[in-house]
Amino acid sequence: MAFSEAMLEESLESLRRIPDLEEGVILSTCNRVEICAHVLNGNLGLPQIQEYLCKVHGIDPADVGRFLYAYQDAQAVAHVFRVAASLDSMVVGEPQITGQVKDAYARARKCGAIGPVLSQLFDRALAAAKRVRTETAVGESAVSVSFAAVELARKIFGSLEDKVVMLVGAGETAELAARHLVSNGVKTVFVANRTYERAVRLAQEFGGSAVHFDRLAQELRRVDIVITSTGAPHYLIDPITVQECIRVRRHRPLFFIDIAVPRDVDPAVHQIGDVYLYDIDDLQSVVEANLKEREKEAEVAEKIISEEVFKFWGWLEARDAVPVIVSLRQWAEEIRSRELEKALQQLGPLSERDRRTVEILTTSIVNKLLHTPIVNLKDSGEKVGERGHYLKVVRHLFGLGRKEESS
Repeated sequence: MAFSEAMLEESLESLRRIPDLEEGVILSTCNRVEICAHVLNGNLGLPQIQEYLCKVHGIDPADVGRFLYAYQDAQAVAHVFRVAASLDSMVVGEPQITGQVKDAYARARKCGAIGPVLSQLFDRALAAAKRVRTETAVGESAVSVSFAAVELARKIFGSLEDKVVMLVGAGETAELAARHLVSNGVKTVFVANRTYERAVRLAQEFGGSAVHFDRLAQELRRVDIVITSTGAPHYLIDPITVQECIRVRRHRPLFFIDIAVPRDVDPAVHQIGDVYLYDIDDLQSVVEANLKEREKEAEVAEKIISEEVFKFWGWLEARDAVPVIVSLRQWAEEIRSRELEKALQQLGPLSERDRRTVEILTTSIVNKLLHTPIVNLKDSGEKVGERGHYLKVVRHLFGLGRKEESS
């Protein structure tokens, strides 16, 4: 049910045509498709949005119902905040989702699908995501094997900007690790593969050079970081080769990341001075430890999200309180004016001064009666949704929103 980039603009325009839908944002990634909407009637809006999703993608609603989820009101707000802060991701703390939320928001704004409520919602959600990034370490530890390899390399070498990398084999994980290394400053990459043409193609992706497989031992002397992933049935790199390599390098450190199963590098290599060897099990242990650390940080992040959701909901309910307060004042003023007119007719002729005194008196009584309820309406709500409850009670008690009956 994902939306392609080409169909998003048209889809936003058709989304806006749903009755009672005031504003809308479509977030479509490889892992989720979500529509965030501000509707006049939540109960009516939900099935209409579901129907819209199925119609756009030509899907029978009966086939997708069990895959859909929906949140309303405060739960929906909290969900947007958690998604933006990467607390609802498959990998908690991964940074890509925040950028994707930002892009979805910008696209909806460009298409005119955004109004004051969702603008405030997404501005605050992205600000909350920034707080989570700066005040917690939820996104700092590596939680993929490829990135864990880069973290280990940085711990050993410090800066990676002048380091040379060699890929031995063309495994997906090794390639991803190489991409992380390049993004961290590595500028020179060599690729050795049994199929030389494959080595050439992969080397071109990194602006590097291909190496003939039979020259692997000699070329190791030129590099600082070796990532292996051939899956050969025997060791490709043995202690004798590495000892000679270290001697020629004058004991400059050499870092092996062996992601192959079975291993490409003889474990005995680890016993050689100035040589560092990590295999897939070592990296997986780092990842598991980091995941546990992220879970701890996520608890802190959830508290930040709760604070920010409460602030947003307070803004939203304060915004909703304005028309209720205006209606309450109008209701009271209509009664005051009507009853004042009756009283003046019963009193008979009054001087202008006396008439003015009576009018000021009635106005003062009404203002004093309304002052405390209005102040409490503005300030009420220690919990999300509490002020909304009070607003509903006031509307019901005073009959606001429907034509007042004559007394």
